[in-house]
Order: sequence, then structure tokens, then C-alpha cells
Amino acid sequence: MTHPAIADVPVREIPTAPIALPATEFEHEFVHMMDDIDDIIEATTNPLHRKILINYRRHGLLEVSGYYQELLQPNMTVEHPHYRIFEGGPATILDGMEQVAEFYKTLADMDMLVMWTGTQKMAVSDWGFAGEAEFSQFVPGHLLGDDVFGSLGEQSAAEQNDDSWFLVRRKLAFFWPYEDGRMIGEHVYEDSLSKVVTPVSKEQVITGARARDLLAHVIDKYELPA
Repeated sequence: MTHPAIADVPVREIPTAPIALPATEFEHEFVHMMDDIDDIIEATTNPLHRKILINYRRHGLLEVSGYYQELLQPNMTVEHPHYRIFEGGPATILDGMEQVAEFYKTLADMDMLVMWTGTQKMAVSDWGFAGEAEFSQFVPGHLLGDDVFGSLGEQSAAEQNDDSWFLVRRKLAFFWPYEDGRMIGEHVYEDSLSKVVTPVSKEQVITGARARDLLAHVIDKYELPA
């Protein structure tokens, strides 16, 4: 039975419009974020390991496109997921579908789900996978700090009127446990010394709507194994 928190899944239509081509260096990085994973999938013959990798690829692309309800469905995620995110300040711990879905919804409502990876190094096994990658994300000035996720919704009205934008790049190590090819959760650890923050113009920011256009023909490259 589907949890009420993810019952209303937006219909993701088969794309019929021409492929949206990247117009900037950042958009090119964004569209090609899973190239490393595609190479690993093509080289993987173990059916369970391949299923885990395809799950991760699909999860990541659905997430940054704003389709978080779809990635939390029972065919991709266990009924009681558990997330542990260590970034800068206090840990962000999400236990259960309601907390995880609300976390994604908060980010989606703020148009803050768009992020992408650089070169990814990963090892996959029956229990899931572990790896390291550089993550990039556009962050508005009023959210810029040691812990973006932990400070959501805590800004004053004056801070929220700050229209500056920054590109935040940092390395994250991650461990995702799996059960029978379904994700149990995400354990994410930031290398704080790797963080680089660069001012960008608002015109360079990739919005959620633009992300959906750019990835519309990328998400379904691999069918999720049963």
C-alpha cells in the first residue's frame, strides 16, 4: 500500500517535444551528470548490482527534476526509508516516509532540488553502494551557510529578499543501503574542506522547470528492472 505522503504522483508524460539542448556550461554538466554511472551500468553483469545502479541513476534524475513522489514509490524505495545527512552543522536525520517526503516537498516548494554530480567513483555490492563525487548546487544568498538543508525555513523576511545567487561545489561521500534492489536510505557525508562558493548571476541558475526539460529524454534511458 502506498503511503499517503506520496499518494499523489504527478503524471510524467512521455516527452514529445524536441530534446532541450544545454545552453550553458552548467547545463552541459547537469545533463551529463550520470555519464559515469552509465559506463558502470554497461560494464555490470550481476543482475542485482545492475538493478541497484539503475535505481540510483533513476532516483537521482527524478529527484533533481522534481518528481520526488515517483522515486519514493514501492518499486524503488522501501516503505520506511531512513536518511542521514551530515553537512556542516548538526546532522539532518529523516526517519520514515512522512519525514523523507516532507523534506523533498520543502525543497521542491523552494525550487531547491536542482543539483548535479561531477566525476563519480562508486563500488556496488549486494548491500547497496558507496562512493564519492563532487556535487554542485545553486544556492540563494539567504540560504548560504554551513548547513543548507538544516536551515530551511529559518530565514527572516529581510534575508529572504536577498536576490543574490551562488554556486556551491563540494565533495560528498555517500553510502546507500538497499534491500532486494530497493533503496533503504541515504547516508551522506560532506568534505567541508572541499567546498568552493562562487557568485553567479540569476540568469545562470537552472530552475526546476528547466531541469525537467533538460532531463526529459534522459531519465528513461534504462528501464527499472522488476
